[in-house]
Amino acid sequence: MQTPINRFKVALQEKQVQIGFWMGLANPVTAEICAGAGFDWLLIDAEHSPNDLQSILAQLQAIAAYPETHPVARVPVGHGHVGVALIKQYLDLGLQTLLVPMVESAEQARDLVQATLYPPLGIRGMGGARGSRWGRYEHHGHEANAQICLLVQVETQKGLDNIEEIAKVDGVHGVFIGPSDLSASLGHVGQQDHPKVREAIEDAFAKIVKAGKAPGFLTLDESLSRHYLGKGGIFMAVGTDHIMFARQTSALAQRFKDR
Repeated sequence: MQTPINRFKVALQEKQVQIGFWMGLANPVTAEICAGAGFDWLLIDAEHSPNDLQSILAQLQAIAAYPETHPVARVPVGHGHVGVALIKQYLDLGLQTLLVPMVESAEQARDLVQATLYPPLGIRGMGGARGSRWGRYEHHGHEANAQICLLVQVETQKGLDNIEEIAKVDGVHGVFIGPSDLSASLGHVGQQDHPKVREAIEDAFAKIVKAGKAPGFLTLDESLSRHYLGKGGIFMAVGTDHIMFARQTSALAQRFKDR
């Protein structure tokens, strides 16, 4: 058996737009429902959601029945000894694409690349577990590196200041602009569409594209999603499970209370 080709990584490299959906409910049933919706990728969030290795594994198993949808996971932290260990464990679960938050320098980005790759290119511990289908991918140790897709998240003024250098790092395949933290860092909490925030994001997108990498973004505002698609966005998340569930249940209750 051969280590599977990371189709999501190939799509980013070929500049094919990938529409995604954010999942924070930490539940395999809702993950399976989302997987059947037709999104190109699903993000399992462990930074701002109650996900752990067991819940992520259960969601990966649910999503696996829908091979047209690619699973991505966001680690809670990617730096230091804890980050290296978490990255190893996430990859051993079978994930091929990771999103790492709060990247602010090219040095951090290079360290993350090292953490995702087996020697001699990196420092990832040899193992694999589910990632190698328990050894059934016979040449996994030689094939896995080529299928890793690393997405780094820039969401502070310091990150923006260094975004050109971050985007140029070999082994970084996409740069995701975190709109909530970025707007807060720029002094406009909760105002993702503030002119200064929008200007900063558009400038970041231009620099990411110039470096030959894929820009990514998340917003529930459809017009804003389409705006950034027009600015070169490639991997775009257009909704979140918990917000959609909260809004729809509230709207349904209110319609009947207003009768």
